[in-house]
Amino acid sequence: MSTSRLIESSTNAGRSTHSTRINQQTTVDAKLHADFEESGESFDYSSLVRTAVVEGQPPCSDKVTTTYLHHIQKCKLIQPFGCLLAIDDKTYRVIAYSENAPEMLTTVNHTVPAIGENPVIGMGTDVRTVFAGPSANALFKALTFGEVSLLNPILVHCKTSGKPFYAIIHRVTGSLIIDFEPVMPNEAPMTAAGSLQSYKHAAKAIARLQSLPIGSIEQLCDTMVQEVFELTGYDRVMAYKFHDDDHGEVVAEITKPRLEPYLGLHYPATDLPQASRFLFIKNKVRMICDCRAKKVKVVQDKRLQFDLTLCGSTLRATHSCHLQFMENMTSIASLAMAVVISDADEECENSKSQKRKRLWGLVVCHNTSPRFVPFPLRCACEFLAQVFAVHINKELELEHQLMENNIFRTQTLLCDLLMRDAPLGIVSQSPNISDLVKCDGACLLYQDKVYRIGVSPTESQIHDIVSWLYERHMDSTGLSTDSLYDVGYPGALALCGVCGMASVKLTGKDILFWFRSGTASEVRWGGAKHEKGEKDDGRLMHPRSSFKAFLEVVKHRSYPWKEFELDAIHSLQLMMKNALKENEAVVLNDSKVIQASFHELKLDRKQELEAVTSEMVRLIETASVPILAFDSDGFINGWNPKIAELTGLTVEEAIGRQILTLVEDSSVDTVQKMLSLAVQGKEETGVRFEIKTYGSKTGSGPITLVVNACSRMDVNENVLGVCCIAHDITYQKTIMDKFTQIEGDYKAIVHSPNPLIPPIFGTNEFGWCSKWNQAMTDLSGLSREQVIGKMLLGEVFGIHGAQCRLGSHETFINTSIVLNKAMLSQEAEKISFGFYAKTGKYVDCVLCASKRVDSKGALNGLFCFLQLPSKDLQQAIRYQRMNERVAAKLLKTLAYVRRQVKNPLSGILFSRKMMEETELGDDQKELLHASALCQQQLNKVLDDTDLDFIVDGYLDLERTEFTFQQILGASMSQVMTRSNEMGIQIVNNITQDTLFEKLYGDSVRLQQVLAEFLSLSVSCTPPSGMVIIAASMTKNHLERLVPLVNLELRITHTGDGVPEDLVRQMFGSSVDATEEGISLLISRNLLKLMSGDVHYLREARKSTFIISVELASVGTMKT
Repeated sequence: MSTSRLIESSTNAGRSTHSTRINQQTTVDAKLHADFEESGESFDYSSLVRTAVVEGQPPCSDKVTTTYLHHIQKCKLIQPFGCLLAIDDKTYRVIAYSENAPEMLTTVNHTVPAIGENPVIGMGTDVRTVFAGPSANALFKALTFGEVSLLNPILVHCKTSGKPFYAIIHRVTGSLIIDFEPVMPNEAPMTAAGSLQSYKHAAKAIARLQSLPIGSIEQLCDTMVQEVFELTGYDRVMAYKFHDDDHGEVVAEITKPRLEPYLGLHYPATDLPQASRFLFIKNKVRMICDCRAKKVKVVQDKRLQFDLTLCGSTLRATHSCHLQFMENMTSIASLAMAVVISDADEECENSKSQKRKRLWGLVVCHNTSPRFVPFPLRCACEFLAQVFAVHINKELELEHQLMENNIFRTQTLLCDLLMRDAPLGIVSQSPNISDLVKCDGACLLYQDKVYRIGVSPTESQIHDIVSWLYERHMDSTGLSTDSLYDVGYPGALALCGVCGMASVKLTGKDILFWFRSGTASEVRWGGAKHEKGEKDDGRLMHPRSSFKAFLEVVKHRSYPWKEFELDAIHSLQLMMKNALKENEAVVLNDSKVIQASFHELKLDRKQELEAVTSEMVRLIETASVPILAFDSDGFINGWNPKIAELTGLTVEEAIGRQILTLVEDSSVDTVQKMLSLAVQGKEETGVRFEIKTYGSKTGSGPITLVVNACSRMDVNENVLGVCCIAHDITYQKTIMDKFTQIEGDYKAIVHSPNPLIPPIFGTNEFGWCSKWNQAMTDLSGLSREQVIGKMLLGEVFGIHGAQCRLGSHETFINTSIVLNKAMLSQEAEKISFGFYAKTGKYVDCVLCASKRVDSKGALNGLFCFLQLPSKDLQQAIRYQRMNERVAAKLLKTLAYVRRQVKNPLSGILFSRKMMEETELGDDQKELLHASALCQQQLNKVLDDTDLDFIVDGYLDLERTEFTFQQILGASMSQVMTRSNEMGIQIVNNITQDTLFEKLYGDSVRLQQVLAEFLSLSVSCTPPSGMVIIAASMTKNHLERLVPLVNLELRITHTGDGVPEDLVRQMFGSSVDATEEGISLLISRNLLKLMSGDVHYLREARKSTFIISVELASVGTMKT
C-alpha cells in the first residue's frame, strides 16, 4: 500500500496515515486468511498477495474481517506439549480445560502412594485438589497475588503421579488461565516462585550487549543473534526489522552449516499479520515445539456467557497458514522474541505519560527438528530481548538526532548559498538540495529551466510531471508519494529507476523536486539461489515466494518519506519561498586568485610550535584535575598545581624525582607496568594507584588516583615519556572502605535504629524481600511488615501497582540487570537509582547490591543499601535541576525566537530586493545597502548556536571583498537612533583612502565587532557627549604575493568610561560573565581570529577602544 500526502509539518497527519495503513493491512490479512481457509491445497500465496495489494482488489466485507479477528483472539486450540486449565478468579474452580489435561495431571502413578481419593478434572473442580499439599499452597498463594505474572513459573507436583510441572499463570477478564508445562527429566527444576534466577542464563549475553560501543545497529543485531544462537541451540537465528511501511527485512542471521541463508531477505507486510504483531506486543515470547503435531482442543463451560481468549497463553496453537510456511522452509520448531520499543514519533500531550510502544522487529529461532525450550530459559530470552530493545531505542534516538542535526546544518548552508548565489547555488554547489534528505536524485525547475542532480527524470519528463501536478494538485504547495504509479501519474512507468517523489512549489512556476528509486533496486538477498534443475513452486508460502511477492508489491514503489524528512523539506520551502524571486549574481573580480593565495600563507613552523607549546602549558597549569608527566626513565618533568595541592609536594620539589619513589609500595608494580607499556606506545586507561603525601599533607594519608596514561612522542613518533591525566578518588575510596567495614557486621546494622546507618534492604535467593531496616522505613514510608515476604521487583519496586513506583520501564530493566549481576558476581554492583516513596516524594540515590552467602559459600540472597546525598548536596542538586529546567526553557525560547525571526528576515530581504528595482538616489541606495549588511550580520548571529565554540576560538572565518566605508556605515546605523536621542555627536575622522581601500576578509564578523564597541561607547557617553572614530592603515608585503594591511581603529568617547568590571570580563573568561561581558569577550576572540586584539585606554575625561586587525588588501576603489 503506497502512501502519498500533501507536504505540511504535522505529526498528527503522520500518525493518522499510520493508523489508516494498519486498518487497510488488517483488511488484506483477513482476505488472505479467508482465501487460505477456502482454498486448502490450491492456495496460491504469491498470486493472492499480488491481487490483494498490488492490483488493489476491492476490500473484503466487515464480516470477514470480524470473523478473522475473532479467530485470532478466541482460538480454542493449544499445542500438545502442555495442558491448560481456566479457573474462576474468585472460586478457583475450573471453567475450561484442554482435552489432554486429565491425562497429564491426574494419571495414577502406582509408585506414588495414594492419599485419599484420586482427583478428577472437570467443570467445577477446585484446582487446588489436583496437586500435592505444598504445591497446592504455593499455587493458591500465587493465585491471590496481584501481579501474578511476576511469580511465573510456579513449581507444582501432581497429587496422583508426583510429576513436576511449571504452572504459568496470567489473568483475563473474570478468570485465570494456567498453562502447565512438564519439567524435563534432565532439567534442574526451580524450587520456588519467581523467575529471577532464570536471568542468570542470559547474564553473559547481557554483559556482551552492554559492552558494545554505541553507534552501530548492525553490530548490535549481529551480537544479539550470536548470543541467542549460543543460548538456545537452535539451527538458525535471525533478527527481523519492520520498516515504516510494515514490510520486514532480515538484518542479521547465524545458521548451522548447509542451511540456506536468508540474510537480506525482504518480505511483504502480509507475512506477519497486524493482529499477530499486536499479540507480540502483549506476549513477547512465542514458542512452537513441533509444527506437525496435532492440536489439542480446549473445552469451555457452556454456562459461560463469553468466549475465553487464549492470546496470553504460552500454549496457544498456531494458525494453519503459518504452520505451512514453516514446513515449506523445513522448519519444524521455532522461538520468536518481540523487540518492543518506544515510538519516537509519538508526542505525548502530557510529559509524564508513557510513550506508545511499537514492534521494531523480532528475533526468531528455527530448528529442523522438534525442540522444546523450558520456561526459565524462555524467561531469560525475554529479558535479553528487553535489554536488546533498550539498546535499539538508544541507537534510534542517536540516529534520529544525527539526522536532525545534519538536516539543520544542511538547511543553514543552503540558506547561506541562497543569500550569496540564489537560487542556482543550491543545485550547483556542495552541499546541495540532494544532501538535505535521503534521496537518489533532485531537481530545480527555475525560470522554465531544469537543473538535475543524480538519478532524476529527463528535462521533458520533468515538464510533464509539472503539467500533471498543475492539473491534479493545482491548489497544493507540495506533494510527496512513494509511488508515482499508484497516485495516477500517467508517465510513471517511463521514468527509468524513479518511483517516489517529493515536490514543493517555491513560486508560481519554480519547483523543487526530490526523487527516490524503487525499493526493489536497493534490495540485495543472497538466498534466492537454486541448484541446477531446481524450481520453486510460487504458490507455496516460503521465504522465496514471500520475497517474490514483496518484489511485486514494491515494483513501482520507493521507501516512504519519513515525517522528519517532510518537515525538513517544508521548512526549507518556507525559508526559500520569498527569497527565490530574483537571481542576483555577484561577480568578484580577482577574489578567487586572492583566496587561493591567502590560503597558501602559513605560519612559521617554529612560531606555531611555540604557540602550541605555550597553550598546552597554560592548559596544564590551569587544569582543575591532577596532571603529571615523566620521561621514559620515570623521572618527573611535569607536575601541575592541582597535584601539588593534593600531595603537598611543590612543583620545584617534584621535578626531576623518580615517580616510583613517590608512589606507595603497593602501587610500584602498577606504575612500573604502566610506564613500560607507555614506552612501547601502548596507552592505558583507568589505572589506579596511590601516591604519597608530603609537607602539610603528610598526616592525611596517601592520595588515590585513577589515571589515563598517554605516550608523549616527538615528530618522528619516538616515545619521550608519559603524560598522566588523573582523577582524585581518595574521598570515594574512603567512603567505600567505611561501607565495607559496615557490611562486615550487617546483621547488627540492619536492625539498628542509629540515624547514621544508611537505608538497607535484602532478598532471599528467590527475590522475596527479607531485610528492611528502620532507615529504609523512614525513607520509603513503608514498614518492615508491609514489604517482608513480597517480591522485591514487582511488588515493592515496580511500574504498575508497586508500593514504590519506579520512573520508567527502562529503570526497572536496568535494576533487574544489576541485581542479576550481583547474584553472579564476587563484587558489589552499583547503579543510579530512584523511586517514588509512599508520600509521593521522589528519592534520588545510588543503589549498591552484593550477594549474600551462607557458611558453605552457597548463595542465599542479596544485600542492598542506598547511598543518599547529604542535605547540602540534595539542595545543590535541586538547585542544579531547577537551573537545568530554566536553561532548557531558555534554550527552547531561543530556538523558537531563532526560528520565528527567519521568516520576517525573508520578508525583509524580499522587500529590499523589490526596492532595489525602483529608481533610487545615491543616498537611498547607500542606506539600502547598509540595511542589507545589517541583515547579513543578524543572520550570522542567529546561526551562532554554540557560544563555547566561538569563545574557544574554533570558528571558521569567511573571506569576501569589501571596503571599510561599507561596514562602517552599517555599524554606525545601528547606534544612530540612541545617539540622536541622547544628543551624542558621532564624528568620523577616517580618511577617504582608508574608507575606500578594497579589503579582503570576514566583513560580517568585523562589522559585528565594530558595532559592539560603538554601541558600548555610546552607552557609556553622557548626554551631549561625543564619540570620535579614527583609523590608520599600514601595508606589509609578505613574499610579494598578498599585501597585508594592519588596520588600527580608535573609538574615543567622552565621560567616565566603561565600568572596570565589564572591562575585566572582556579580558577574562565566560564562566561568570554578564550578557554584556559575553558580547565583549566574543568580540575580542573574533578579533584574535583575525590576528588582532583590542585594548582599552583611560584618559582624563575620555576613554578609547584601540582595535587592531590584520586583513588582505586588494587596492583602492575609485570614488
